[in-house]
Amino acid sequence: MNDPRRFAPATARNRDAILAVLARVVPAGANVLEIASGSGEHAVYLAPRLDVASWQPTDADAEARRSIDAWRAEARADRVLPALALDVTAPWPRLPAAPDAIVCANMIHIAPWSACLGLLEGAATILAPAGILYLYGPYRRGGRHTAPSNEAFDASLRSRDPAWGVRDLESVTAEAAARGLGLVDVVEMPAQNLSVVLRKTAPPAS
Repeated sequence: MNDPRRFAPATARNRDAILAVLARVVPAGANVLEIASGSGEHAVYLAPRLDVASWQPTDADAEARRSIDAWRAEARADRVLPALALDVTAPWPRLPAAPDAIVCANMIHIAPWSACLGLLEGAATILAPAGILYLYGPYRRGGRHTAPSNEAFDASLRSRDPAWGVRDLESVTAEAAARGLGLVDVVEMPAQNLSVVLRKTAPPAS
């Protein structure tokens, strides 16, 4: 039988750094919604190590969801729920409870800008009051890349799809603020990535 699990080598390199930030900002007993869970490796590693009630992985890709559920079964991660289909640019599925935190790693640069806006809009709509949106990945700051490696990565992304690319941190946080998601912290991470922590501070603008 073919193993449906996918393997993302970067996960093992960044998961502990991500865990350290999440342990500080995700409230105890939280219901966590993960957007673009990919292989599912982050879900099965992070959820058992955080004081969360549940971790809901999602992905728009059916093969990714099969990988997530295979990792969940292999790890016997009882707080990780079966993967849901979720495309941030389409209507989001109804959840049993408003998430206290939304986690999204390495998505907004490998997607059109509309996906970033869809993520922010959806998060602002469904997060519980004072809920956290956590973003992880590379960003430009002040209109500049933070390292030559990120500049090369950006060029590679745009060569694959002109709608992709490393985003300006200031553009992301401005769009978040317009939707009632205020910037809490920016944490420098390994491999020239950033953790961006936003908090729901007000209802989204109508």
